[in-house]
Amino acid sequence: MKKIAVIGSGFAGLTSAIELASLGYDVSIYEKNSNPGGRARKLEVNGFTFDMGPSWYWMPDVFEKFFARHGKKPEDYYNLIKLDPGFSIVFDADDKLTVPASFDKLIQTFEDIEKGSGAKLKKFMHKAGIKYKIGMTDLVYKPSHSILEFINLQVVKGLLHLDIFTNFRKYVRKYFKNKKLIQLMEFPVLFLGATPKNTPALYSLMNYTGLYQGTYYPIGGFNEVITALVQLAQEKGVKIHCNSEIKKINASGSMAKGLEINGDIHLFDGIVAGADYHHVEQSLLEENYRNYTSDYWDKREMAPSSLLFYIGVDKKLENVDHHTLFFDEDFDNHAKEIYDDPKWPSSPLFYMSCSSITDSTVAPNGKENIVILIPLAPGLEDSQKMRDHYFEMVLDRLRKLTGNDIKDSILVKESYCVNDFEKDYHAFKGNAYGLANTLRQTAVLKPRMRNKKLNNFYYTGQLTVPGPGVPPSIISGQIVAMEIDKFLKKAS
Repeated sequence: MKKIAVIGSGFAGLTSAIELASLGYDVSIYEKNSNPGGRARKLEVNGFTFDMGPSWYWMPDVFEKFFARHGKKPEDYYNLIKLDPGFSIVFDADDKLTVPASFDKLIQTFEDIEKGSGAKLKKFMHKAGIKYKIGMTDLVYKPSHSILEFINLQVVKGLLHLDIFTNFRKYVRKYFKNKKLIQLMEFPVLFLGATPKNTPALYSLMNYTGLYQGTYYPIGGFNEVITALVQLAQEKGVKIHCNSEIKKINASGSMAKGLEINGDIHLFDGIVAGADYHHVEQSLLEENYRNYTSDYWDKREMAPSSLLFYIGVDKKLENVDHHTLFFDEDFDNHAKEIYDDPKWPSSPLFYMSCSSITDSTVAPNGKENIVILIPLAPGLEDSQKMRDHYFEMVLDRLRKLTGNDIKDSILVKESYCVNDFEKDYHAFKGNAYGLANTLRQTAVLKPRMRNKKLNNFYYTGQLTVPGPGVPPSIISGQIVAMEIDKFLKKAS
């Protein structure tokens, strides 16, 4: 039985391991941290449970499709519920936009805000649904080795519907004039990938999944999905080794030979790198085996980093939802300070998750768990002084905008920022989400999944195909497994 090593136990690492084990390989995962999950780890303190990373469960069909490949369903492992409301946006103390789970109700919400926009939303979402279908069937499951993968009649026809060469900002404004509605449509782009003006309108498919399919939540927190994947991996015979940081990748000729772990050399027939692509290339591989130079990486446009606060409070909150976005400051200015003129933001937007509103298991009775996230430019100088400054800022705005004064009710307070992303995940420039979703970094223009010099060495995760986010990482793991399987079967 051929042996394969997977570096990293995030979503891409786990799904690639599961796929490869299902194909009959002897698979071992090596994780540098003490628990699996990568960015989707959880923090447990004094009865509070916090999702350290992802908290938005979108694109449920991707999860369903993956589990179905293995004769399973998500509900075999965790209890998934649809949130209603999906989320809300606070513009001011007396100005809040709530996004209902029902699309018909959402249409009415749009109509109430801007006359005629209900019908426009239906049209917008119809086209976004076409993009989503084409994207999920013809585009994202391809390894993107070559542009030729996309040259078939179905895809060419589909390109007419994708609006690849129209930017997201112009596209949204073709449909809506109201500032609040525009910001609602643009927020996934800002928080997850690039400025709307630099993002292809193709990414309106994010609106389709967030506003039409809806927002879901696994009881117990997002880490329950990781727990499910770990269980499935173990059912398939995958061995997971934590506290096992890779120090070097050994190679000879055109083949990767093994990994140096905790002072020992382990030999493998194939290797999948689910750790940070830049770190793997620049720190673990000898220079002559790298796909890209350090100059190449310095020229990549990264998606944001984040400043996160994990807060447990001795009270229940009012006037907020499970997911609440605070857009009381200038949207465009914050975007500029992330992407165009990188700096610590002067007056940032922020996001708050309070999963204990939905889930009684994640906080003690009568208490609330809160996660606050501020998107930041990657590569900023991180300091406790800056963390403290923004903590006071968000507490003050939370009080003014929602009436929740939590300053004297805090039982737990932890922060997480650029330095932590670099330390825990070797994240390039402390990024939280991978590469920005720009046209110049789409499909074949992303860092390649296949190492060009080592035939049995592949990359997976949010810095390669198909891109950042949990569902794309799950897909990335599936693709890479098929690719390395093809090579190993051909070589044997």
